Amino acid sequence: MFRIRLVAASALAALTTACAVGPDYHRADATLPARFTGSAGEAPPAAELATWWDGFGDPLLSRYVGLALQQNLDLAQAAARVEQARAGLGAANAALLPSSAVTGSAARARQSVETPVGQLLNAQPGFNRWGNAYDANLAVSWEIDVFGGLRRNREAVLGDYETSRAAAVTIRLAVAAQTADAYIAVRGLQARLEVARRQVQTRQDLLAKVTLLYDKGVASESQMRQTDGELAQAQATVPVLQAGLDAALNALDVMLGTSPGTHRAELESASTIPAVPRIAGMGSPADLLQRRPDLIAAERRVAAANARIGVAISEYYPHFSLGALLGSVTTLSSGNLFKDGASQASAVLGLRWRLFDFGRIDAQIGQAKGQEAEALAAYRLAVLHATEDVENAFSALINRREQANVLVRGEDALTRSRASAFAAYRRGAGSLIDVLRADETLLQTADARVQAQTELARAAVASYRALGGGWTPQAEPSVAAAHGERPVSSS
Repeated sequence: MFRIRLVAASALAALTTACAVGPDYHRADATLPARFTGSAGEAPPAAELATWWDGFGDPLLSRYVGLALQQNLDLAQAAARVEQARAGLGAANAALLPSSAVTGSAARARQSVETPVGQLLNAQPGFNRWGNAYDANLAVSWEIDVFGGLRRNREAVLGDYETSRAAAVTIRLAVAAQTADAYIAVRGLQARLEVARRQVQTRQDLLAKVTLLYDKGVASESQMRQTDGELAQAQATVPVLQAGLDAALNALDVMLGTSPGTHRAELESASTIPAVPRIAGMGSPADLLQRRPDLIAAERRVAAANARIGVAISEYYPHFSLGALLGSVTTLSSGNLFKDGASQASAVLGLRWRLFDFGRIDAQIGQAKGQEAEALAAYRLAVLHATEDVENAFSALINRREQANVLVRGEDALTRSRASAFAAYRRGAGSLIDVLRADETLLQTADARVQAQTELARAAVASYRALGGGWTPQAEPSVAAAHGERPVSSS
């Protein structure tokens, strides 16, 4: 009884203040370091985060990313989910407004004379067994949101809608990054195939020279067999690289929303691996909260879960509704419809109060609070993972750049060494085998350098993705403003 009095007193207080029950939302705290421990390094030119793919200086890469952002089917699905959430938000807004319906009917019936009513009517002179019935009504109903349950539900659905929008942007970033990654993989595999074919040719030349020496009795059979085995090893790498290239080309076509093989002819001619730009406007870890859409989506899930606590708490209080009916009904003829005698009207004040159901309401509130706690933990974990992504991407970028630079220097040194061996061969001071062996070592280093440059470019793509590059938060319209609503508090 005391609890009922307490709820009744709270209901009276809410009636006078027209407040919304439940906790008001405040943006969740997240622990972030003051700065990133890694550094993106220096490499001109700089690329803006919003259009980072243009910074690679490859027009074909930029065109493919643009096509993917227009045609990718994952993005099409995400856009459809946003439209579904938008419709749900419209329904939540409509729930706060009165609803009305116009109904009408016309019926013609023949009365049985075997029923008691029919026998009574049939006894009257001039009774006509056929009768008509007409009615037209306007009904209006409105649930008065005294305690804010509907408003809290609108906040929750608004959070769901904003989550879907941020999730769509997350997919957009993933599509851009995966498209660039597939393109870089194509260029890297093409470069490796070129090196592998040169390796095959070099080992074929080496085998021919060793075989000639073997036939003259200068080289041993084991040397010839070993050289033949090395040739087979080099030849075996070509189909593996070709299979990888085919898979990368097919993956790129799928990212562009086209059938595999669509852009193969356009990419047949090998090109250089895109040069890695410097990251401009890297920002601080705190900037990730506004820049990475996956974190925005996670934070909006917390806001939606918080609002649903208020929805559950509102069930403690009575729900009031108003209903009205205005219409006309006649069973004589259509000529009497809308006449004074056929008019009808009613007004209803409704009350729904789960007065003796507080146990279930307590359980629903507990469930809502648990869901909010889960969403909050997921948000904080997402923030930690986001920082981890950036740190790992920067580490890969720095170390891959160092590896590529070392291999470039090594390739330069081996190129000079090969030139020296060839010059000695021309003077008669060295053998062709020495030249071919120098070529083989040089090509192995060239293959390692190509792999390092490919991974460096892919690490740059991963860095841009980890930073949330590829969209501009300021360019996104306010969802609340677009629907004429006050934004949910985030202070």
